Amino acid sequence: MKAIIQNKKLYLLVLVTFFAAACKKDFMDVNPPDKISADLVWKDPALAQAFVNDIYNGLGNGGFSEQMLASVSDEAMFTHPTRGIDLVNNATINPSTLGWVDDTWAYKQMYNRIRACNTTIERIVGGDNGLSSQALKDQLLGEAYFLRAYFYQQLVRYYGAVALITKTYTLTDNFNIKRNTYEECVNFIIKDCDEANRLLAGKTLDKGRTSALAALALKSRVLIYAASDLHDRAKLTAKITGIAAQKLDFLSYASGNQADRYRLAQTAAKAVLDAGTGYKLTLSAPATTAEGQVNFKSIAMGGGSKAPGIDATAASELIFARYFITQSNNRHAQQNGPNGYHNWAGNTPIGLLVDDYEMNDGSKFSWTNPVQKANPYQNRDPRFYATILYDGAGWKPRDKASGNVDPASQIQTGIYDLLSSGSVTDFKGLDTRGSSIENWNGSWTGYYYHKFIDPDPNIVDASAPQTIPWPFFRYTEAVFNYIEASIELGELTNATNWLNKIRFRAGMPAVTATDQAGLREVYRHERRIEMAYEEQRYHDTRRWLIASETLGRKVTYIKVTGKFKAGKTMSAPYHYDPTVYDYTYTPVIENAQENRSWDNKLYFRPFSRDEINKNNLLEQNPGY
Repeated sequence: MKAIIQNKKLYLLVLVTFFAAACKKDFMDVNPPDKISADLVWKDPALAQAFVNDIYNGLGNGGFSEQMLASVSDEAMFTHPTRGIDLVNNATINPSTLGWVDDTWAYKQMYNRIRACNTTIERIVGGDNGLSSQALKDQLLGEAYFLRAYFYQQLVRYYGAVALITKTYTLTDNFNIKRNTYEECVNFIIKDCDEANRLLAGKTLDKGRTSALAALALKSRVLIYAASDLHDRAKLTAKITGIAAQKLDFLSYASGNQADRYRLAQTAAKAVLDAGTGYKLTLSAPATTAEGQVNFKSIAMGGGSKAPGIDATAASELIFARYFITQSNNRHAQQNGPNGYHNWAGNTPIGLLVDDYEMNDGSKFSWTNPVQKANPYQNRDPRFYATILYDGAGWKPRDKASGNVDPASQIQTGIYDLLSSGSVTDFKGLDTRGSSIENWNGSWTGYYYHKFIDPDPNIVDASAPQTIPWPFFRYTEAVFNYIEASIELGELTNATNWLNKIRFRAGMPAVTATDQAGLREVYRHERRIEMAYEEQRYHDTRRWLIASETLGRKVTYIKVTGKFKAGKTMSAPYHYDPTVYDYTYTPVIENAQENRSWDNKLYFRPFSRDEINKNNLLEQNPGY
C-alpha cells in the first residue's frame, strides 16, 4: 500500500509541474535539457573544443586493453582464452564469429569516430560556425584531419581497403557504398596527414593531443606499410594464391613500382627524424648492460613513473601518446601482473618471444647450448630484463596480507623442493597455477609481462592505477621505418648506422651483417625485440608476408624445477638460490590452451555478416 501512495504523490507532482509549465511562454521549447544543439556547439569555442575532445575517445586506452594485440601474435598468450582470442589464433574466425575485436580498431566504432571528424571538417571548412579565432579553427581542423587519418589507418591495416566516407550522412542517404581501392585509401590518408601537418605546424597543444610531428609519424607508418610485400601485387599473389581478381585492388597496388613506394616511405620517415629528437640515439658505442636496462625501462615508462632510477626525460621518445594523468582507469598492471601479487596475468610472454632475445654479446640464444640452457636468463639482451618477468627475477614486495610468503620479492614460476616437517615436499611457486594465491590467474607460459608495468614499489598493482602512457607513436618507430626503407633500397650504410644507434642505446653491440638479406633479418629481429607489446608484431608479420612461418607456430612454455643440491635444504619461505638448488629449465610445446594454426585468410580481418547485410556493395575479404 505504501508504494501505491508514493506513486500517487509522484503522479500529482507531475501534473502540478505540467500545468505550471503550461503557463510559461517557452512551454513549447522542445530542446531537450540534457542536449546541446549542433548550432550552439559550433558557435561556442569551448563547446566546439569539447566536441573534438570527444573524438579522441575513439583511441580508447590505446593498446592497454585487457586483451592485447600481442596475444594474437607470437609475443604472448592470453591467460583466459574464452573471450575470442583463441578463435583468432586457431584460425576459426568468420563473418559470423569474429572472435576478439577491440574498440580501437572495430569497423563500426571507427566509422562512428570518422563521422565526428567529418562533422568537424564540414562545420569549419564550410564556415557553418560562429568561431571567430582562426587559430582555434586551424587547430580543431588539424586535429580532425589527423584523427580521421588515424581511424582510417586502423581500418586499412586490419581490413584492407574500405569505403572512404568524407561527409556526414543523413537518414535519407543511400548507405550502400563500394570499397575504394587500397591505393585510393593510402592517398586519402596521406592527404589528411599533410593537411594536419600544415594546420598544426608551429602549434603547441596540450599533452595528449596530436601535433604536426604526430601527423608526420602517422604518414611514415602508412607509407612503410604501403611499400611492404603484402601490398605489392606480384609478391602478394605469389604468396597467397586464389585471390579473386576483383578483390586484389582492395589489398594491393594495381600498378607502380615497389621501390618508388619505399622511396616515399624513406622520405616520410626522414621528415620525422629531422623534426623530432628521440631518446639517447646519439651514442657512438654501446651503453653498459646496466645503462641499457635503465634506458629501455625509462622509454617504456614514458615519463609516467616515479620508480628509483627511471629517467623521466625518456618521455622525449614519445611523439603521440595516451596519458593517464587525471584518470584512474589504467588498470594495466592489475590485468597483467603475476597472480602471486593478486593480479590477473593477462597477456603472458610465450617462449617464442623469450627465446628470440640474443645474448648480450650479440650471439643467438639456443637451448642446444648446454651453458645457456643451464642458465637461460643470464647475460641476455638488456631489453629482456625490462620486458619479461621470469623465474627468480626480482620484483615488488608482495602483499603483506598474504603473510611473509616471499621476503625476497622474487618471481616464482617453478616447482621446488622444500623442507617441511623433516620431509622434502614439492612447493608450487607463488606465481604458478598451483599457487596458494589466486592460482586460477596463474601464467600458463611460465613468464610474466614487465614492459609497461610501473616498477615503482609503492604502487600495489592489484589495487592502484598507474600513469604509464601508451605510445601510439614513438620516435624509434620512425627510425625503424627509415631503416627498413633504406635496406629495401639497397642503402645499407644508412640502415646500419641507425640500427647501431638503437642497439647502442640498449647496451648491445653493433650489427655484423653486411649484405641486404642479412641486414633485413637483423632489422626484423631488432624491431621485434625493441617494439614488443607495442602493437607492431601483429602487423609486421602480415605486411612482410611471413605470418605463416611465425604466427602459425605452436605456443611454447617453460617448465622450471628446483631440486636440492647434495647436502642442501631450504624451509619456507622459498626464495631463488642457485647455491641451494639445481634448477632445470625445460621448454615445452603446449596446445591445451591454444592450438594455434595459420590460414592465409588471416592476413586481413573479415567484415561482419551484419555489415555485409547492411551494405550490399561491401565485398568480403578473401577466404571468408
